[in-house]
Amino acid sequence: MTLKVGLIVGMEWSFPPAFIEEVNRRDEGVQAEFVSLDAIRMDEPVPYSVIIDRISHEVPFYRTYLKYAVLQGCTVVNNPFMWTADDKFFGAALATRLGIAHPKTVVLPNREYIPGIDHEKSLRNLRYPIDWRGVVDYVGLPCVLKDAHGGGWRDVYVCHTMDELIHHYNGSGRLTMVVQEFIHWDHFVRCLCLGQDEILPIKYDPRERRYHVEHEHMEPELGRRVVEDSRKLVQALGYDMNSMEWAVRDGIPYAIDFMNPAPDMDVNSLTPHYFDWVVQRMADMAIRLAKNPRPQARDLRWDALFTGSRGSAWSGSGEGRGGESGGSSKEGGGSGGNGNGDTAGDRGLDRFGGGARPTVEVPPALSPDAPGVPSVADPAHETDPSSAE
Repeated sequence: MTLKVGLIVGMEWSFPPAFIEEVNRRDEGVQAEFVSLDAIRMDEPVPYSVIIDRISHEVPFYRTYLKYAVLQGCTVVNNPFMWTADDKFFGAALATRLGIAHPKTVVLPNREYIPGIDHEKSLRNLRYPIDWRGVVDYVGLPCVLKDAHGGGWRDVYVCHTMDELIHHYNGSGRLTMVVQEFIHWDHFVRCLCLGQDEILPIKYDPRERRYHVEHEHMEPELGRRVVEDSRKLVQALGYDMNSMEWAVRDGIPYAIDFMNPAPDMDVNSLTPHYFDWVVQRMADMAIRLAKNPRPQARDLRWDALFTGSRGSAWSGSGEGRGGESGGSSKEGGGSGGNGNGDTAGDRGLDRFGGGARPTVEVPPALSPDAPGVPSVADPAHETDPSSAE
């Protein structure tokens, strides 16, 4: 019996046909095609063993169908339940708990709400005004304000003053915004992460929004750490398709953005070299999951994840959680003018610790012999600069 892999896409034009052609060309009893949907009945069979989801974050009907598909035994990449629950503040806390260096991050109450919300009666659990002084003392200046659920560099602002931060917050509408510490990075890496194991670190310039085909862009120790920390995060999140951004400062990689479950796979962005890597590895993963289904209902076992990592990735005493004080990167985004927002928060008590920056232990670099880390000389990874030869 032929197994079917379905693809749900938006406007992208280069990856979908290349992926479908590659899967079908291999003649392994797995056929790839575009998913076709209309009104779905609650007992309707799902004809696919695997569905690759590239657009449900922007088309809610697709997300609803994909959760149904998981219920019917289909493997969905990415797991729609985790994707629905994920946000950048949760990611920041998760990375810190796993012992991965991450910017200091604060999540803010929404600036505006749906019309049915009565500010006096519906928001009684919120303190007002926001303690802006406490926020700034905690994350430092400059800082980065961005949408907790956003992507594609939308709604990202580098703020150099408190007034500037409040100004951009006041224009955020109903978005849930996070504030992150800004890292003055000296090296920037974007990793493509496929199948929760394949990690491809690429030199990336966020100012140009451009990948560079340059394999020897990291020292071996830094390369191993970026790969291992990326793998640790993607396995914790349960994402089979993701990209992660690392801002490197003084040799320490900070995970500044890793909620990208529909990563850019366009040939013009990736360059033909990395595009071919993505098409091949995505086809490998789709065929493997079609032939060897993985129950997604058990993917996310937070209790086991954290209990099992107490002795290594993070310590029960709170040490070893991230790196030295560091934060968001040069993420584009406007800086705006002087803000006109309410600065009454200056009067508030510092509920973020008075700006104190505790020293935290950075996890040691990985041993070259650590399991799962590609060797510099491993020919199976000759197109993968993860080992930073």
